[in-house]
Amino acid sequence: MRARIDVSEIEAQTKIRAKYLRALENEEWGLLPGPTFVKSFLRTYAQALGLDGRALVEEYRLHHEDGSEQFEPIVSSPRRSGRRVSSGPSRGYVVAVALIAVVIVLLVVLLVTGGSGSSSTHPTATTAPPGASSAARAAHPPAHPRPSTAGVVALSLTASSVDYVCLIGEDGRKLIPGLELQSGESTPTYHARRFEITLGNSSVTMYVDGVPRTVAPSAQPIGYSITKARGRQPLSAAELPTCT
Repeated sequence: MRARIDVSEIEAQTKIRAKYLRALENEEWGLLPGPTFVKSFLRTYAQALGLDGRALVEEYRLHHEDGSEQFEPIVSSPRRSGRRVSSGPSRGYVVAVALIAVVIVLLVVLLVTGGSGSSSTHPTATTAPPGASSAARAAHPPAHPRPSTAGVVALSLTASSVDYVCLIGEDGRKLIPGLELQSGESTPTYHARRFEITLGNSSVTMYVDGVPRTVAPSAQPIGYSITKARGRQPLSAAELPTCT
């Protein structure tokens, strides 16, 4: 009010609905989606007004947050180090890539030795002889089919303002476990056959297989399911993944 700023201006700037802004002003926490989004909204609102968002969040935690509830920590340690949110691919991802590489090498060796035209080396009863009919060859398919990575999607994020992110990969693995991306911060490029993501607001650009995709403005938390076959599909409020 002292700065003569209308609520509608802040709503357009922060993408936070006016009723939530008024609830923040009146400390009506029950009208807001939950403690995680309260803290995200406080930071975004404070940044728009030139206030100390950290102090506002600490005051909220001290006076209004139930200490018995356990939430994922919202930290900005990647901001201090100047690096990305995650330190790199997980151990399981590295092991999977190594196994795929070994299988590919074995297939190449089998193809090279099997296509040399030599049938005298270690003949077995299961090997179709040269000149055999197509039916006989069909009875002896290759033992190791080539693995396919056609369904893998590459995903990374870049924030234009402070935004809460919960990113779930295959098998429910938390790739970004409920953190806040700071303005200008980017994530690593993740690879999976399916992603599910929840965003606190629309201040993020998503790069799906290298193609930038913006997020539609919304005052509610935003969620998507991302696959190679169906692309990016919006999720309902009941389907949003959580990292708490």
